[in-house]
Amino acid sequence: MNRLFFTNHAAVENAHFTKNSDDFVVSEIPLYEFSGSGEHLALHVRKKDLTTWQMLQALSDMSGAKMRDFGYAGLKDKDGMTTQYISIHKSFEKAFENFSHPNIKILSSTYHNNKIKTGHLKGNRFFIRLKKISSVDALKLAEACKKIAREGYPNYFGYQRFGKTGDNFEEGRALLEGKRKERNPKLRDFLISAYQSELFNRWLSKRIEISKYFESFNDKELQSALDWDKETIKKVKQQPQFCKLLEGDVCHHYPHGKAFLCEDVDAEVARFVNHDITLTGFLVGGRAMRAEGLAGEIDREFFAEADAFLDKLDGSRRFAWCFATDFEYRYKEEDAWFEMNFSLQKGSYATVVLEEILHRELS
Repeated sequence: MNRLFFTNHAAVENAHFTKNSDDFVVSEIPLYEFSGSGEHLALHVRKKDLTTWQMLQALSDMSGAKMRDFGYAGLKDKDGMTTQYISIHKSFEKAFENFSHPNIKILSSTYHNNKIKTGHLKGNRFFIRLKKISSVDALKLAEACKKIAREGYPNYFGYQRFGKTGDNFEEGRALLEGKRKERNPKLRDFLISAYQSELFNRWLSKRIEISKYFESFNDKELQSALDWDKETIKKVKQQPQFCKLLEGDVCHHYPHGKAFLCEDVDAEVARFVNHDITLTGFLVGGRAMRAEGLAGEIDREFFAEADAFLDKLDGSRRFAWCFATDFEYRYKEEDAWFEMNFSLQKGSYATVVLEEILHRELS
């Protein structure tokens, strides 16, 4: 998918970014503290320029443990430096005492009662360094960082989800249509999730486009562009935040809680501005909550093609708008570097936040 609509206005064309171990660092934030006792060994591991799978394979080869015996909370990027927590039964502890690998380092270890499971993380902390930054572009970057720290960002799926050629979603659709077979269940699930992600991104891009209309157009132009009644346009335009909520949206308590229909828009806008709730989008499937009213009309435009597959998928809701926390930035003029640190919810992509800041795609 080519993302056409960004929230940031000022593009920074000359920023140089490379996902290497000096300029892109990811630190996993665990969901809870480990107990310090139990039958599972919890390892804090740092890897460089390896996928999580490649790291686990190296640990498996050295220890004799099977790949399936390792527990992990999430898969990390290959490029850059990443730290994460993995678990293995403590009977393998001795095998890791003298472990040595040029791209993997065991930072610390403890014990826990349970195997670490997928999704058992709070989020990730990121460090990003941009190079060849002029003083003028540094000011643009600082303003973009302030805006995201204050208002949040659209939670697109990153280009990593769609493969090198960007067509994973087409393979996923072919699987659902019965035009393609795939014996590997993990690959099958991944390709189908890419299709769900593509539809989500298309819908989210439309919602960002609509929100930008309200920044730029007067009431008459909005009526012409959207074909909404005057009263609806008036009420939506009064919302102070960039990302507009609509009657019938499926919202969610943030960062934890339950999904619910947006019925009293004015009340929910106040909670949205305070980061207490957020907007969600549909990951197609028959068991997921659906938008209604005006929001439902927009949904049908983007998700109708998947109606035939709803009985094959459970589906879910995904945060469409998220809020970065602990956002820090600095400009090192002598090196022409602009550096950022921020934390994101699990499932969010740092590259998506960076794309918003730069106002351009990185893929």
